[in-house]
Amino acid sequence: MSKTKIRSNRKSSISTVGESLKELLKAYRIQGKFDATRLTSSWERLMGRPIARRTKRVFIKDRKLFVELSSAPLKHQLVLSKDIILDIFEREFGQNMVDDIIFI
Repeated sequence: MSKTKIRSNRKSSISTVGESLKELLKAYRIQGKFDATRLTSSWERLMGRPIARRTKRVFIKDRKLFVELSSAPLKHQLVLSKDIILDIFEREFGQNMVDDIIFI
């Protein structure tokens, strides 16, 4: 009797949980949605509680971040600080997740 080796589609190398998660997101083509959710859920942590309390809604559409605010003076300040906010997002997430921010 001879033993035959069964072929497996699995990788022979060991990967970390993070690498496996990235592969899974890529395989199911949901990396963009995952990144968008991560960014919008990080709004309060990145911008601070005072800004988050005056924020009604945050969402991403067509690589643009839409931020609905309840304060006109805050909206004006954030419009002037748009480039700084984009830099904060790029440093935090390591990539350009959004091209522009629209304050409404």
